[in-house]
Amino acid sequence: MKAYIALEDGTIFEGNSIFFQGEREGEIVFNTSMTGYQEIMTDPSYKGQIVTMTYPHIGNYGVNDDDIESQSPKIEGFIVRELSKITSNQRALDSLLAYCQKHNVFLIEDVDTRALTKHIRVKGAMKGVISTVDSNRESLINKAKNARGVVGIDLVKEVTCQTPYVWQSGEKRPINNFRKCDTKPLCVVFDFGVKLNILRLLEEVGFQLVVVPATSTAEEILSLKPNGVMLSNGPGDPEALPYAVKEIKKLLGKVPIFGICLGQQLIGLALGGKTYKLKFGHRGANQPIKELSSGRIYIASENHGFAVDVNSLTDTRVIVTHINLNDMTVEGLQHEVYPLFSVQFHPEASPGPHDSFGLFRKFRELVDRYA
Repeated sequence: MKAYIALEDGTIFEGNSIFFQGEREGEIVFNTSMTGYQEIMTDPSYKGQIVTMTYPHIGNYGVNDDDIESQSPKIEGFIVRELSKITSNQRALDSLLAYCQKHNVFLIEDVDTRALTKHIRVKGAMKGVISTVDSNRESLINKAKNARGVVGIDLVKEVTCQTPYVWQSGEKRPINNFRKCDTKPLCVVFDFGVKLNILRLLEEVGFQLVVVPATSTAEEILSLKPNGVMLSNGPGDPEALPYAVKEIKKLLGKVPIFGICLGQQLIGLALGGKTYKLKFGHRGANQPIKELSSGRIYIASENHGFAVDVNSLTDTRVIVTHINLNDMTVEGLQHEVYPLFSVQFHPEASPGPHDSFGLFRKFRELVDRYA
């Protein structure tokens, strides 16, 4: 059936929906990854967004139970040029189409994704609506203009856990009767939409893990006697989370902290800085990141639409450690006094494939030194 993609600037694109009937709204963005569509769909950082894949052929290797970053898709819609009708991979348990049907993902194919991507690159990511039930141009554009965007919206509360839990070997366990391990340092993960692979890699470098909701207080976190705190990735506008910034400020200098993506942005705000919205964001597995201390270039995975304005940081002891070579935006921060560092990219995604894993070891070493 015919499907329409309407942008708030009045532009409309057409495609086809194989099974979904209805309407969804969100911010229209694009991702330049050739693979990893299942990770993208289940990444909580995409909450509130309709994702366009720039690679023209999507779905050929199917889906499985391992390549997920949360238990279900978080995207508002998925736009592709051509959906593969053939699934061929030894790890595949089902097709991408069946997966989208199972989870009621609004999948649109036969779209000129090249034209849509070029439009977003020129005009910027913007609000939009996708629909199979409305074909009226004026109506669609009006809906797009009034759609929910991401600026000023707290999307984290829609993806964070509701209660604290212990994470061990891929399983969530109740925190009741929790006992801190004598042989492993405890890392408390501030869940703003944490990806499962972050938890896996923290455990791989030897941490015991407790995950807490985004609304947790510093007092609640410190009562667990953590050896370190991870500030996770997550969706949307960091300046819409003043409650989290307030609690992070209380943690500064009291415990080693490692922030990823939204975690970095919240650290920037906690240190007195500001954030700003990028024109069309960084979303893909091919972002060139330069580590300033060594000159080393990482090929990194990213998914963010906001960045820290380094010129706004009032704490002069903050050091920029990484930059994005495409636009020179800040990709890493470190503090000269507090045991704290962060990166804007996703070291757990490892498209390099292992370029950035050392950052988890670095965090473990920081925690060991601080003990």
